[in-house]
Amino acid sequence: MIVNLISWMLLGLVAGFLAKVIMPGRQRGGFLATMVLGVIGALLGGYISQVVGILPEADGFSLGGIITATIGALLFLVVHRALTK
Repeated sequence: MIVNLISWMLLGLVAGFLAKVIMPGRQRGGFLATMVLGVIGALLGGYISQVVGILPEADGFSLGGIITATIGALLFLVVHRALTK
């Protein structure tokens, strides 16, 4: 259980970092905000990919999981920017 939590946190950190690098403009937040962004992105991307059936095998710390989480984090950043402007 603790290994899964650490895996989610690492996946979130990687996905959040990638989303912040890909998204143009300045995003606020430090290490913790980046991790939270990535975890939310992983949940959002995983949910959407399962509903649509794009990447049902994207599990955990795999390439598919990182891509799915990064796309979810990017979607979350877009929605967050639209709502806060």
